[in-house]
Amino acid sequence: MNLRRDVFQAIADPTRRAILTLLATQAMTAGAIAANFDTARPTVSKHLQILTECDLLNKTQEGREIYYAVNLQKIWEIEEFIAPFRAMWEERFSKLEDVMKNFKNNS
Repeated sequence: MNLRRDVFQAIADPTRRAILTLLATQAMTAGAIAANFDTARPTVSKHLQILTECDLLNKTQEGREIYYAVNLQKIWEIEEFIAPFRAMWEERFSKLEDVMKNFKNNS
């Protein structure tokens, strides 16, 4: 059975987040990516497979090399999902800051 991976499970892993950060500025081959980690290349390849299955990475073949790059559209979709939560928490922290200022001024 082929299950579709969840993008939030994929980015929950610190190694996969590090791979996304590494690829944020340039496309790289699997070997170049693996060189940045102290894990076996097959482990990095598995992380790349998961990120690709979630559409967080795009693969482009150039000759014999496959380059991985961040899929900015998918990152944008994640940002759009998270934005309302960020706004809610920023509003709550702003209110808390106001309460703390009033408390400090009245002490």
